[in-house]
Amino acid sequence: MGAKPKVVVTRKLPEAVEARLRRDYDPHFNGDDHVYSSDELVSLADGADALLPCHSEHLSAEAIARLPECVKAIANFSVGVDHVDLEAAKARGIIVTNTPDVLSDATAEIALLLMLGAARRAAEGDRLIRAGQWRQWSPAFMVGTQITGKTLGIVGMGRVGQVTAQRARGFDMVVHYHNRRRVPAEIEQGAVYHERLETLMGACDVLSLHCPATPATRHLIDAERIRTLRPGVILVNTARGALIDDEALQEALRCGQVAAAGLDVFNDEPDIHPGYAALDNTFLLPHIGSATRETRDAMGFRPWTIWMRYSPAASPVTGWHEDFMALYMGEEPLYTPGISHTRIRRALRPRRTVAGRCPYLPAVKLASKNKWLKLLPSCTTETLPMPVWLCSAEITRGPQVP
Repeated sequence: MGAKPKVVVTRKLPEAVEARLRRDYDPHFNGDDHVYSSDELVSLADGADALLPCHSEHLSAEAIARLPECVKAIANFSVGVDHVDLEAAKARGIIVTNTPDVLSDATAEIALLLMLGAARRAAEGDRLIRAGQWRQWSPAFMVGTQITGKTLGIVGMGRVGQVTAQRARGFDMVVHYHNRRRVPAEIEQGAVYHERLETLMGACDVLSLHCPATPATRHLIDAERIRTLRPGVILVNTARGALIDDEALQEALRCGQVAAAGLDVFNDEPDIHPGYAALDNTFLLPHIGSATRETRDAMGFRPWTIWMRYSPAASPVTGWHEDFMALYMGEEPLYTPGISHTRIRRALRPRRTVAGRCPYLPAVKLASKNKWLKLLPSCTTETLPMPVWLCSAEITRGPQVP
């Protein structure tokens, strides 16, 4: 049996995740859980097959260029990949993975918490009690905004946006959304689609951000767009801080154009703009959207449930699938290398059996064969092969099948 793949794990992970990493890999753990500098990452990567970073580590083009040739994958403990220079990684043949889907419920819960906390002035009330300043009650005391029946505008109807919409319907909220493209009717569930972001912003009482941070979405919420909002809107952000122009939002909060903001993500976190803490109409959380035991375990298992190991007999590998589980869940992969007809059958063969089955399976289309191959019914989140052996050809997304 060959040596286990070496993995550099940049932050402290849940105990169950670290235990399984020790079982199946040769991990290097971060003993004191500090944020690695680029120099430290490059040094630790010597001899490593892969890095398992969090969003707290910034893998710039310069840092990626300095990584040793042995590094073939950056398997992120996050759904966002804005901390990694994807073009630089692709140029090096390094595959970048993320953890889609597993944190949708947890992040949607935080979106609702932020929405309620901002609307009902929860942070103000908490401070009053802790400071011993609550002296009396009156009909005019701590009056906030009721969200029941209000119009919720969602920017980015991806996984988290969809779950947030479902939860908001429990408050009888009317859902509107803006997305790069309209989603199918079964996902919309009656939601109103806005092709232009500006029309959405003028139609909602609560605006919730769920789109990725890219150069195109940086400062998506700026002074110009804020002026298109309904006066007294509530703004929620569980996506990325880079979506918001801090100065513009804080001015809108001060003048009342935005009644309140619930924020879990920030620019330059944890060194956030001090203006937010000085405002009473902000409800602030320290980037805990995925911070549940269940979700953090799932995030840790996912990158290497789909891990690769290169076969000495394989042809030169140009890359491995960004996220085999993305195909497994019927989702669009971030990165699409290929795999041969023979190798895919070997890769999808389960190596162990556990109780439980995934309720649905997708199909994988091999473009070279123009046929569909169903994933083995016995494959589950736990039984997808580790390691997965990949080589050259092409995979395209397949539809979900019962």
